[in-house]
Amino acid sequence: MRRHADSVESMEQLALVWRAMVLDRDPRADVRDLPGIAVRWADSRFAFWNCVTLTDVGADAGPTRQRLAEAAEVMRAKERPGFLWVFEDLLDEPARAGLDEAADAAGLAYAFPGTGMAADLPSLPEPSHPDLTFARVTDESRLRAYADLNSRAYGFPAEDGRDGLAGSTLWKREVHAYLGLRDDVPVTCAATVAAQGRLFVILVATDPAWERRGYGEAVTRKALYEGSRATGLTRATLHATAAGAPVYPRIGFEPNSPIRFYGLKG
Repeated sequence: MRRHADSVESMEQLALVWRAMVLDRDPRADVRDLPGIAVRWADSRFAFWNCVTLTDVGADAGPTRQRLAEAAEVMRAKERPGFLWVFEDLLDEPARAGLDEAADAAGLAYAFPGTGMAADLPSLPEPSHPDLTFARVTDESRLRAYADLNSRAYGFPAEDGRDGLAGSTLWKREVHAYLGLRDDVPVTCAATVAAQGRLFVILVATDPAWERRGYGEAVTRKALYEGSRATGLTRATLHATAAGAPVYPRIGFEPNSPIRFYGLKG
C-alpha cells in the first residue's frame, strides 16, 4: 500500500532524526520506543525537541484512542511542553475521522498542521539567489544565528531557540546547515542531515521581515545540494509547516501524509 509506505518512511525519518537531535541536546534525554509510540523528548525550552509520535500502521479507532491517552500521559510527566505528531495516513479511515474527538478526550489540543514530503533528486544544480550569499554553520556564532532565525520564524523567545542548538557539535560538524546572508546579515536558513540512506531537511526558517522573496527555497536548495555532494544521497524527506508546504514542490518534493500536531490542553 503506497500510502502506508510513504507515511511509514516519513514517520520513521522523524523518529530516527529526532533521536539524534534530542540525544545531542541531552545525552540523558527520554528516548524510548514503546508499543505504538516513539518518545523523543529532551525537555528543552526549544519545544520542537520535545516530541512524541504514534507508530502503529493501519491503526483503527480503538487502539488509536489508547495510544493518544498513553502519549498524553508521557507528555504530562515532563517539565516542558512539546508536541504529539500524528501521521494521519497511518490511521484507518474511522480513526482519522474521529481523531480530534479522541485527542480531546485524551486531554490534547490541536496545535497546527503539517505535511510529510519526499523527493528523489538525482541531479541538483548548484543553487544561487541574486540577493544572497551562503555560509555553512561551522562555529558557535553562526549556530546562534541559525537558532535565532528559527525563533523569529516560529514565534519563540530567542533564548528558547538557543537552548535547542547552542553548543552542539553535531550541528557544526555533521549537519549540513546553511545561512542565507543578505548584505552579510542572516535572513534565512536550512539544513540537511543523513538518515538511513536519505537526506532529511530540518529547521528551515526565514526572518518574517524577509519572506516571499524566494530565500527559503534558495537556502533549502543549497542545503540539499551540499548534503548530496557530501554523502551521495539523492532521496530526501521533510516535514513541512503550512507556510513552507507551497515551497517544496518547486524543488521536487511530493506530499505524502498529512500531519496533525497536538499539545496538552491548558
